[in-house]
Amino acid sequence: MNISSRIIHAGIRLIFVIYLFVLVKIILFKMQIIEPGFLWNQLYSSLSHPGLVYQRLLTGNLVPFREITRTMEMMTGHSLFNLIGNVAIFVPFGLFIGIMLQKKGISALAALIYSLLMSLLLESAQLLLRIGQFDVDDLLLNTFGGLVGYFIFSVIAMAIRFARAEDTSSEPAL
Repeated sequence: MNISSRIIHAGIRLIFVIYLFVLVKIILFKMQIIEPGFLWNQLYSSLSHPGLVYQRLLTGNLVPFREITRTMEMMTGHSLFNLIGNVAIFVPFGLFIGIMLQKKGISALAALIYSLLMSLLLESAQLLLRIGQFDVDDLLLNTFGGLVGYFIFSVIAMAIRFARAEDTSSEPAL
């Protein structure tokens, strides 16, 4: 790997870390400034009282497609923004997963699993830190967004490979 390739890969990893920071800031903290001491107290309280965590889990949405269906029926601006936003915010995740793991030959199933696990991590953090509600529909929408991003990456990668193949096949033989 040459120096320019290393710089590009380091830049991609840096942008991914920044994206993850923004993702956490939006999903967990709703762009608010939250003190680490507050988070520690929330986590300590949750771990000290697991029954309360279970009760909070039950007050969240555990029924797949409940909120999605409600959004489609009501079509308020806020609910539609929430629905589209939950998909859109994970599209870059799928793109990054495709880019960073392309040499390993990542599949759509692997991208789905990575997206699901990242979303589950964030939803669980909301539950344990008591700073949001657990919502299975967010898992579905985020995972779908990750897959959309992965498929965008796949289409672009296929177009690049096709263009490169065209370039090499059009060169005159020596």
